[in-house]
Amino acid sequence: MKLAGVDEAIVRHRQLVDRARRRRAEMEHRELPRIEIGMATCGLAAGAGATKEAFEEACAVNGLHFSINPVGCLGHCYAEPLVVIHNPGFPPICYHNVTPGKAKALVKAFLQEGDPLYEFVLGAMEENDLIPAVTDFPRFHLEKRVVMERCGVINPEAIDEYLAGGGYSGLLKAIQVSPDAVIEEIIQSGLRGRGGAGFPTGRKWRLARDAGGSHKFIICNADEGDPGAYMDRTLLESNPHQLLEGMVIAAYAIGADRGIVYVRAEYPLAVERMRTAIRQAVEYGLLGKGILGTDLDFECTLFEGSGAFVCGEETALIESLEGKRGMPRHRPPYPVQKGFRSLPTVINNVKTLSSIPHILKHGARWYSGIGSPASPGTAIFSVVGKVVHPGLVEIAMGTTLRTLIFDICGGVPNHRRFKAVQIGGPSGGCLPESFLDTPIDFDSLTKAGAMMGSGGIVVMDEDDCIVDVTRYFLDFTQKESCGKCTFCRIGTLHLLNGLHRMTRGEGRDTDMEMLRTLSEEIKEGSLCGLGKTAPNPVLTTLKYFPEEYEAHVAEKRCPSMRCRALTAFYIDLDLCARGCDACVGSCPVEAIFTTVSRKKAIDQAKCVKCGECVSACPPEYNAVLKVSPPQLAPVVERPKEE
Repeated sequence: MKLAGVDEAIVRHRQLVDRARRRRAEMEHRELPRIEIGMATCGLAAGAGATKEAFEEACAVNGLHFSINPVGCLGHCYAEPLVVIHNPGFPPICYHNVTPGKAKALVKAFLQEGDPLYEFVLGAMEENDLIPAVTDFPRFHLEKRVVMERCGVINPEAIDEYLAGGGYSGLLKAIQVSPDAVIEEIIQSGLRGRGGAGFPTGRKWRLARDAGGSHKFIICNADEGDPGAYMDRTLLESNPHQLLEGMVIAAYAIGADRGIVYVRAEYPLAVERMRTAIRQAVEYGLLGKGILGTDLDFECTLFEGSGAFVCGEETALIESLEGKRGMPRHRPPYPVQKGFRSLPTVINNVKTLSSIPHILKHGARWYSGIGSPASPGTAIFSVVGKVVHPGLVEIAMGTTLRTLIFDICGGVPNHRRFKAVQIGGPSGGCLPESFLDTPIDFDSLTKAGAMMGSGGIVVMDEDDCIVDVTRYFLDFTQKESCGKCTFCRIGTLHLLNGLHRMTRGEGRDTDMEMLRTLSEEIKEGSLCGLGKTAPNPVLTTLKYFPEEYEAHVAEKRCPSMRCRALTAFYIDLDLCARGCDACVGSCPVEAIFTTVSRKKAIDQAKCVKCGECVSACPPEYNAVLKVSPPQLAPVVERPKEE
């Protein structure tokens, strides 16, 4: 059954788009410089606010007329603040790390004198190179941008910019067919949940459509709690209307009349921009009663969560929404049958819902042609850790880890050797170099012992200790356990204690087997995804890096020399310069003393292993060395006081 008033909706949508495009054309046809500044959280944290003020001040002082357009995140987080300048007579030019000083220089040299200051251009390698187009950067020509297509390009607080680029046309196509046809389109596309579980989105919608009830809910899960992950936050800050359009389409498909965006309160900018987007969508008739003149009603509100990692699990999220402590429920019944307020509820991740408008706009066949047959479409990752160009990347499913880490993100910096990649958030597995050619999709990663997760990737190099990294991730998941399951509450604590012992040089011969056995039992005995996946870092590192565990337990040695209790610093007397006191003032505990030969030595009993002496030692000497185990450090007696 189709909606009433579809013809009216087509007319209204066309009017909105035409008006938005006229406004954009008027802005672009004014022969004035246009300055786009990335002002998502990453840009603001790097100083984009001060950069914007510097542009405004410099243009005012020089009497220049211009326009500044704050945009979202382009993905090059390592290069923030990012600025794209559209100067009449020149192609758009993207500048990196634009400080207030650089901003003033660009106004004078480029906007006044026509010199684009090539040395500030992002991607410029040689002085005689052509100015690269933004789409030529590795971040783009090796990616497949679908969900992130407009991120860093449009003003997220201007609905007209979203409409001018074809916004809400996916919704328009959806309401011209039946809800069942929309669900079938999503099923045919092969879209799987991007929150981590990978459940087929169309199947979930079909179950909710078939559920009874006079009211149903669509909930967007934006409770992004993984350390180092910021994909959902960026989408909310850079293109919030894309998400809202996906939610309205989902509501039409399953018969929901109410929606909630559940976002963590630690994302104040995302919260602010989502509230603005909801208000604008209501004003334009794209949310609320009688959407676009049809009989489709959909009210959407925003809920700020208190930041519990476990609330990323859908039933715990529902408990939180209902004012209870965020703890997972037993299933069945599933939320599509009995969810928020005991009503049928579909919960989808930000990335999942943001993919919906593109599928409706371009068709299921187009979307299923991207990626791999079992995992169609794209995936967004936040790549952090030991890479040259950390940031956000959207790739086609099936792209290898090697392509992502080395070709797109520039590989490991400082000529260090790649060691491992942890994929899937804090509960993901750690994969060694031999897995770099693994395709990134749900099934391949699961087979390797990792998982897709929500999209967090941490790259490690030879200086990282696998045992200590595992301890770090397990410490996070153990603290975030809601405590409902005994295996998760107590079992993860025993795992953590075992890892603590190893990093302190107190590991027992039975610890490795204990970690392996207990991890399997925790996976079997836990109720929700947090407990079932928390041991993944332990199991994968035991499997792929057993020699590091054996070194910590049997030899009381840390091969990477990262565990403080298993390392020691000492000063090589042959390299130490007589009379140089650089290291003395850096030591916070006065552990460095002068020997009878007037050189320096470290009192091992006092040393807290902070490493400040290494930084302080002049590079021409490099006399402070680090060893593991601590017994390898030579003992130098303090001279007796006269």
